[in-house]
Amino acid sequence: MSSEPKKDCNICPEWDCQNVNDFKNVWVVGEVDENGISEPSLQMLTPANKIASKLNTKIVGLLVGYNVKKYAKEFIEYGADEVIVLDDERLSMYSPHIYARTIAELAKKYKPAVIFISATMKGRELGPYVANTLRAGITADCTDFDVDEKTKDVLLIRPPFGAVLLAYIKTPTRRPQIGTARPNVFKLPPRDPNRNGEIIEEKIDYIPKPKARLVSRKLLPINEVPIEKADLIVSGGKGLGNVEGFKLLEELASKMNAAVAGSRKAVDMGWIPHEKQVGQTGKSVKPILYLAVGISGAAQHMFGIREAEVVVAINNDPNAPIFSQADYGIVADYKQVIPALIKEIESLKKQL
Repeated sequence: MSSEPKKDCNICPEWDCQNVNDFKNVWVVGEVDENGISEPSLQMLTPANKIASKLNTKIVGLLVGYNVKKYAKEFIEYGADEVIVLDDERLSMYSPHIYARTIAELAKKYKPAVIFISATMKGRELGPYVANTLRAGITADCTDFDVDEKTKDVLLIRPPFGAVLLAYIKTPTRRPQIGTARPNVFKLPPRDPNRNGEIIEEKIDYIPKPKARLVSRKLLPINEVPIEKADLIVSGGKGLGNVEGFKLLEELASKMNAAVAGSRKAVDMGWIPHEKQVGQTGKSVKPILYLAVGISGAAQHMFGIREAEVVVAINNDPNAPIFSQADYGIVADYKQVIPALIKEIESLKKQL
């Protein structure tokens, strides 16, 4: 690789000159909530390990917030080589522009080559703020990452155009290279309590005050397991015909202790809320069993269930694309199959 700096000073007068060879290490931004580092953040250590190995560099976890230092060791146990911690009471309330500015200041000091952020609701908001502050490129909703062997640029891979193609995106003249991926696109790496790594504590003199003030905060009760964490999922699509079809699915799900989900078509029809949508524009899930009812199997939907262990499809169209990818298929009217399944489950429960 050439030692000559790649300069882009003439591209935009607001951008500083950069020598991309000065940047190293793969950063993973840790999102912390009441339960510690979020699992989606830890999942990003999986692609970070792949890229760090190819670039022969380190994985660095980043924790920014208040009372976050206690989670640094966990970051290391899941795969980080180092963790940079900025623990400051002034960061007790999350504010995207303040967090982004803080992360950007640390990035200017340490010069990471890559920054990975999980595309949670918070991450999808924070990532563009960070990219804009650093005048860096960002690719959202990546499904994979790789490295150009000739240039050592990171390839940020995502499916555009209805998920029928893969786009390989790189930013050869700017660093850091920033990518986000949705929860469950990557598997959680194994945890090793014996892993050791350096914890670097940072301080910043000036942190701006938030432009908004938190008046009150209330956690909404969750009556069922979120679909992205469910082991069993019963999912419906346009083939159900109406919202009444979902009532039948909910009855089956209650017998199975399963979560109820749906396709984008079902969401567009108003039959199921968006937070239960599975697919490219919804959530990625990784259940033991995914029962797809009245779902045709468009590429966008199948992307969201690629980590499912077993997929069972019920559809009255024998030519539905989902049958080519399902483990088991039933060509029949769901109004006959679902009640039969409910009856069979009830019978088995009585025997037990």
